[in-house]
Amino acid sequence: MNVLVINGSPKGENSGTLLLTRAFLRGAGWADAEFISVAQSEIKPCRGCFACWNKTPGACAIRDDMAEILKKIIMADVIVWSFPLYYFSVPGELKTLIDRQLPLNLPFMEANSASGGHPSRYDMRRQRHVVISTCGFWTAKGNYDGVTALFDHFCGAGAYTKVFCGQGELFHIPELKARTEAYLEAVCRAGAEFASGGVTPQTQAVLAEPLYPQAAFERMADASWGIAQDGPAEADDSLSFTTQMAALYVPDGVERTLEMCYTDIGKTYQLILTKQGAKVVDKDFMPYSTKIETPYSVWRAIARGEIAGQDALFEHRYKVLGDFELMLRWDELFGAASPPPTETTGGQAPRKTNMALLLAPWMAVWIAMAIHATVGGAACIAVAAVLPLLWLLYKPTFYERISVPIVAGLSLAAMLGVDVRLVVPLSYGLFGLIWFAGAFAKIPLTAHYSANGYGGARAFGNPLFLRTNRILTAIWGALYLITPIWTYFLMGTALAAYIGLINSVIPAAMGAFTYWFQKWYPKKWAVG
Repeated sequence: MNVLVINGSPKGENSGTLLLTRAFLRGAGWADAEFISVAQSEIKPCRGCFACWNKTPGACAIRDDMAEILKKIIMADVIVWSFPLYYFSVPGELKTLIDRQLPLNLPFMEANSASGGHPSRYDMRRQRHVVISTCGFWTAKGNYDGVTALFDHFCGAGAYTKVFCGQGELFHIPELKARTEAYLEAVCRAGAEFASGGVTPQTQAVLAEPLYPQAAFERMADASWGIAQDGPAEADDSLSFTTQMAALYVPDGVERTLEMCYTDIGKTYQLILTKQGAKVVDKDFMPYSTKIETPYSVWRAIARGEIAGQDALFEHRYKVLGDFELMLRWDELFGAASPPPTETTGGQAPRKTNMALLLAPWMAVWIAMAIHATVGGAACIAVAAVLPLLWLLYKPTFYERISVPIVAGLSLAAMLGVDVRLVVPLSYGLFGLIWFAGAFAKIPLTAHYSANGYGGARAFGNPLFLRTNRILTAIWGALYLITPIWTYFLMGTALAAYIGLINSVIPAAMGAFTYWFQKWYPKKWAVG
């Protein structure tokens, strides 16, 4: 496969569009594609002399790099046109290259052409074209009419694949790489599909989605110039950065005031977070609801992804005062960068864990079996048999997988005559042992479930999140390890049938403690 990439960006290798192009090539498996940089080639403007038609057929009279480029165009099986949108068309140097393709056509009028044209001098019907371009508008829609009209004429309407992406300048901003890398993965997928026959409508729909909502992008774009709209004075870099951060805010109906105190540069700003959006002020401050005291260099490094924000908090590299709830929901409130579902989940959101599936078989033992050994045992086996079906809807954990056979074994033991006064306390002990051992796993038991509210699997890279859950898992494990003591004695009394209800009182209190601890412990670290 002879693949030719024509990089029409005046920025050459620094082209943002080239990031998309390389992702497309990577997906297609075209590592050996040949590149032509228009900016680094000597391509003089067409003179309109038509010597290539009547004096030296197929050969241009101008002596420059175009003669060699035309040979490569003729030999290519696939041509990838890569360029940024310049004033609603292709950059000037690329347009010059396109003009200089005149030798590839015959001078005679094409028969039965709707608008007039000239037939190709060479048989290039095998050739496929891909047009990849980024622009600085919030959307590509409505801004590429001039480009499509141009390529429709010399490639054929509908005869080429398009990847037009708005918000192209964002691909150069490290702080936004979570979103831009997700888009590049979609472009990579498009390349793989193109190489296999054609880009699917599902992938085309993903590529057509803006990286950010219009309002958020336009606020970021305005702030990126470093100048105020009402005057030529240059804005402080930290103000521009903070304004861009505010542009990502997703209102949730709660009004807040976030104060950013950059300790190393002596700058302080407030983000007024309202139900409509966010604005940044550098004077006339209001009482803050949350205050972050941080070196500007640290916060920029966090935004660029060079260090994890949670790690920096854990290491006391910045401090949070006031309401810590904002920090717990940071990715949600400032996470317009959330990547879309990928092909690995079939376009659907990934399955989540559900702690109810872990508790259900054990609850059956504690309630049903305590009432009647045989009937309760049968009910427990039925619950254990049904649970694996729910794993089709929810993501099972290791702890659920081992709970099912353990509960089934306990149930069979009770049905075969083992005294439930032994079976029920033993179940509490085994349950506690699972939890206590889970506190020492790489990912604590409770973390598998609480991660659903903290960004999913990304939370597993947060040492503070893991430590919080490790402590909670150990406490819960210890509780259930001592529960068999009083359970055994109560099973020998008239209260045996109510043991499940009795033993739910302390866990209910523990649930309230857990809710409090999940917020208190991270905040304790945040304030140092």
